[in-house]
Amino acid sequence: MVHVAVCIVGYRNAQDILRCIESLARSTHGDFEVQVCENGGSDAYQALTKALPKKLAGGQPVDVTEAAANLGYAGGVNLCIRASRNVDAWWVLNPDTLPEDGALEALVSRLAAGDCELVGGVLYGDDGRVQTLGGRWRPWLARAEAVGRGLGVSEAKVCNPRFDFVSGASLLVSRAWIDAVGLMREDYFLYCEEVEWCLRGRRLGMRLGFAAAALVLHDQGATTGSANSVRLRPQLPVYLDERNKMLVTRDCFRARLPVAAVAALLLIGLRFAARGAWAQFGYALRGWRDGLRNMRGAPHAS
Repeated sequence: MVHVAVCIVGYRNAQDILRCIESLARSTHGDFEVQVCENGGSDAYQALTKALPKKLAGGQPVDVTEAAANLGYAGGVNLCIRASRNVDAWWVLNPDTLPEDGALEALVSRLAAGDCELVGGVLYGDDGRVQTLGGRWRPWLARAEAVGRGLGVSEAKVCNPRFDFVSGASLLVSRAWIDAVGLMREDYFLYCEEVEWCLRGRRLGMRLGFAAAALVLHDQGATTGSANSVRLRPQLPVYLDERNKMLVTRDCFRARLPVAAVAALLLIGLRFAARGAWAQFGYALRGWRDGLRNMRGAPHAS
């Protein structure tokens, strides 16, 4: 059996994590442990440890670690990986997901085929429509494109998608990937860290795989508010999304940065200003500017 550590990063959302773990308890692949990183401080850590069981019904241990500070998503994932070194693979899973019973088994089976080192599956929403099967990165535009978005789940099951990266909401990564590529870049803090990770790994010869039977329901943006309509989106996700798109371009396609920066600025205008979302337009401009300045890590007021 392949022993898997399920890595979940939380931020003051104990009930989301509890629901996710309750879904994990029904997994048809039972050889796993759960590692949770709480980024939200001591009170959130205490609430989380009270809400979660120490073990699942199948005997799988649930370990919760309080981060010394808000490490961001990548930092939290890396903490979970470091806390579970004696495993064969790591399932990075968003707290706002509900994996179906066979999801982990499908991911493990795909990884065991031997022709990939990192595997994704089907992320879908409450409407039964696909959010993503993987993503393509458009380097000249500094933009990600979701593959399969809007398809029905039954259609996704017969897809053989081509993609450049796997969504960080659900991905299974092997020890071979970690050994060759290393961990996620923590200086991204939040957003696009999985894009850079996958692009970096592919440049090193690592391969991505797809498991059509790995179905995961995803309440996208539940933690950050990024699922809100354009005019209601808070500063943090808008700012970091635009900043980190520039960082991905700088880190992976440096020669294309001048063109991509102009294209990204035009797209920011179309996405926000053209819709009258002036506050969000300002957040996005600051993110774009700070990405060009190579500002990294947790965001600061600017």
